Amino acid sequence: MNDKLRNLTCEAVGTFLLTFIGAGAILTTTWTKGDPGLVGIAFAHGIALAIAVSAAMNLSGGHINPAVTVSMLATGRIKAGDAVAYIIAQCGGATIAGALLNVIFKGVGASGAGVLGADAITACQLGTPNFGAAVPTGIAVLLEILMTFVLVYTVFGTAVDGRSPRIAGFGIGLSVAICILLGGPITGGAMNPARTIGTLIGGGSATSHLWSQHWVYWVGPIAGGLLAAFLYDALVRPKANKS
Repeated sequence: MNDKLRNLTCEAVGTFLLTFIGAGAILTTTWTKGDPGLVGIAFAHGIALAIAVSAAMNLSGGHINPAVTVSMLATGRIKAGDAVAYIIAQCGGATIAGALLNVIFKGVGASGAGVLGADAITACQLGTPNFGAAVPTGIAVLLEILMTFVLVYTVFGTAVDGRSPRIAGFGIGLSVAICILLGGPITGGAMNPARTIGTLIGGGSATSHLWSQHWVYWVGPIAGGLLAAFLYDALVRPKANKS
């Protein structure tokens, strides 16, 4: 396998893992009416991302997120063609995960709480990040910017910086988990356009009404990632250490 195909495979599989486990935890919580709950959902995403990043970091770099890839592109750490290919692979892996979750939960009967798997899909929109009428669009964008800033700042501090300790996967996953504890009930705590579009496409008719707000989950994470990347490069990382 050539290096480019290897890297794209790592990105696709890693984003599949994040989406399958993260959205799957949301579906299971809906199906059971409570378990594993918000804390479980947060740490399902965080641990899945920690595993995905750790498995791919020494190969593709373990971006697992278009917002991270765009930040790497903007700071000269990946070529434009490779960045586009990474984003396509990430979205593809996430979409496969969303489609499989749809198949699995449509095939599941009623839980002990009396919820059919198909009804759980509709109730939680297949775990697709979204926000309701109580949340103004501007607030949703702002929150996604701030949460993704935390995530990408952690990426640069634990994975990109040559001085960083060997805890990148753990640190990056934990940053996602704590942000979901804050933002999960408000915007879904996406921080990742691929994670969002994967279940949006995979959900079919159950998620089609969410397309109108989907731009928020590209603009917010990419803006937050760029802000974190430029701030880290300009003020935190010495020029002698840049690569």
